[in-house]
Amino acid sequence: MKYDVVVIGGGPSGLMAAIAAGEKKAKVLLLDKGNKLGRKLAISGGGRCNVTNRLPIDEIIKHIPGNGRFLYSAFSEFSNEDIIKFFENLGIQLKEEDHGRMFPVSDKAQSVVDALLSELQRLNVTIRTNEPVKDVIYDEEKVQTVKLVSGEAIRTKAVVLAVGGKSVPHTGSTGDGYAWAEKAGHSIAELFPTEVPLTSNERFIQDKTLQGLSLRDVALSVLNPKGKPIITHKMDMIFTHFGISGPAVLRCSQYVVKAMKKFKTNAITVSIDAVPSINEEQLFQSIVKDLKQDAKKAIKNVLKGLLPERYLLYLLEKNDIDTLVTYDNLSNEKLRSFVKDCKQFQFNVHGTLSLEKAFVTGGGVSVKEIHPREMSSKFKAGLYFCGEILDIHGYTGGYNITSALVTGRLAGMNAAIYSQTD
Repeated sequence: MKYDVVVIGGGPSGLMAAIAAGEKKAKVLLLDKGNKLGRKLAISGGGRCNVTNRLPIDEIIKHIPGNGRFLYSAFSEFSNEDIIKFFENLGIQLKEEDHGRMFPVSDKAQSVVDALLSELQRLNVTIRTNEPVKDVIYDEEKVQTVKLVSGEAIRTKAVVLAVGGKSVPHTGSTGDGYAWAEKAGHSIAELFPTEVPLTSNERFIQDKTLQGLSLRDVALSVLNPKGKPIITHKMDMIFTHFGISGPAVLRCSQYVVKAMKKFKTNAITVSIDAVPSINEEQLFQSIVKDLKQDAKKAIKNVLKGLLPERYLLYLLEKNDIDTLVTYDNLSNEKLRSFVKDCKQFQFNVHGTLSLEKAFVTGGGVSVKEIHPREMSSKFKAGLYFCGEILDIHGYTGGYNITSALVTGRLAGMNAAIYSQTD
């Protein structure tokens, strides 16, 4: 059997690539080794599917710190607003939530997956699930054949590699595509986990002292060995039995991984500012004023509401301040030290959870070797890449899925155009 375009991988980018190729009237085969298409889409956004983000393009690029600038050309061809129109044309009404995140009005990821599957059917795309690919065969110049594990060889003019990275492997992303890319002459930037919880060997973490404690709207910083911030993210976070997690931590995680590598160290210091709205001196003066006004009250009662109770008690204890002490019996030095911890509680993190437990894979096929308007290989005619196999990674919040859908659209469309030229 011969096809114009074979798309390998049924995640967000693969589904979009197959649809885009089908729209160009190409004869398309979509292969997936799992038993179900769109598994990553179905669990994205907590099962609600954060399909894209409505921030301006420049802002979206800023939220894709891993080679986001490569996507400028792609966005000029197919933008986040085009993604919104695309889904609305499929009958999926979208709504905007905080920070520009776009969700289906139904709040059900499955409705998005079902709409994409219906569109594939309408465009007569052939779908084969439970079909793992063994190899992609090229001659000196171009794509020739896709070989299945079953032994079947499928001849084709164009192949779209949409097999994902190595994170969330239960959805089928197990890194199969890197070998096929290398065989075509592509280089793979070292893989690393990103958007991933951080681990720490600190005693208070190991003793689970703060386990389960959430902090809202704190500023979390990753520090270099000289104590200067590399990056700061102001969001929520949570202490866990192994370290720290939550939105601020996920966003900082790639900077921890890169700093550990750059500075050749197995420990990086992070700093929590629990009161980011005012500076240290202002906070100190404000606390002193409150303590003076209630001079007979225990410090823990005066400062109630400044921090979550568990965190407040922990920082008081850490600075050797009796929680029942009143202002008259409080040492100024200890109070200064406590305020400093409110503004910059520093401790070491020692790594991350594994790549398999990360939301996103950092690294992948080098974008320098891809034509940015077509997503085509610079080395083999008829070879296209899209989604997480590429060395592009963003924060959570609809940015990675936007990248997947945009690159998928261009890969599928251009694969179809190429397949129809003699």
